[in-house]
Amino acid sequence: QVQLVESGGGLVQPGGSLRLSCAASGFPIHYYAIGWFRQAPGQEREGVACISSDGSSAHYKDSMRGHATISRDNAKKTVYLEVDSLQPDDTGVYYCGVPVNEDCTLQATGSWGQGTQVTVSS
Repeated sequence: QVQLVESGGGLVQPGGSLRLSCAASGFPIHYYAIGWFRQAPGQEREGVACISSDGSSAHYKDSMRGHATISRDNAKKTVYLEVDSLQPDDTGVYYCGVPVNEDCTLQATGSWGQGTQVTVSS
């Protein structure tokens, strides 16, 4: 059974940074590309960053490029998203999802975690 557990969210001031973690279990993580998604208040969930199964390539939403880094440690079965220079527009619930397509969308049979709330406010 696929299980994804996100952590690391919280309240952060504009300009601050966070490191989100997604702990995976129940499937062979090293076979699958994984993505981070964000659902802002009143908006649909959208992919913000995805990483290939071996970590050799990554894809970022335009608004995240340059201030976010996705990485993974397959030995620890964990995927990370580091975001700096956070702004109020980055507020939302951040989810990890697997497996993902090359365009950073969740495949039809994919699974989500429960999400972690990130609030950027002064």
